[in-house]
Amino acid sequence: MKKLLILISAFSFLINCYGPKGVVMIEPNSNEISQDIASMELDTLEYKLIVLDPGFDTWYMLQNSPSRYRSQQYYEGWNFQYVTAWNSLARSSGRGSFFQTIIVYDPNTDYGFELNHKLFYYFQYVEHKLGIPVLSNRPMGVVF
Repeated sequence: MKKLLILISAFSFLINCYGPKGVVMIEPNSNEISQDIASMELDTLEYKLIVLDPGFDTWYMLQNSPSRYRSQQYYEGWNFQYVTAWNSLARSSGRGSFFQTIIVYDPNTDYGFELNHKLFYYFQYVEHKLGIPVLSNRPMGVVF
């Protein structure tokens, strides 16, 4: 059992170090899910954002300022546009390997303020820090 745990840890480390950059996943927060999902109310389901880019979390912490907060609806509107453009780029055959992952983002699902804020800032990170355009019409007034 101990060897299996060490093997899984080593594999996870290798994936994080050498795996594809720019992978974004939105999934239910496993810490919040009970074993009997069928009896769980959908309103209590929480989501978490997983970004497999080692530079993002540090950059995000430096950018995360309450003075820059906007409404959840603002972030949801932009995230829907970004996800649509991202998924279009991921599906197109002529693009580089950065856009590998399809992001599942349902505009009718309430992911909460924190996830929408962080996802919006991930797209800003990709465009401003990495220099990879996703949208042609970017949000105005976002300063980094």
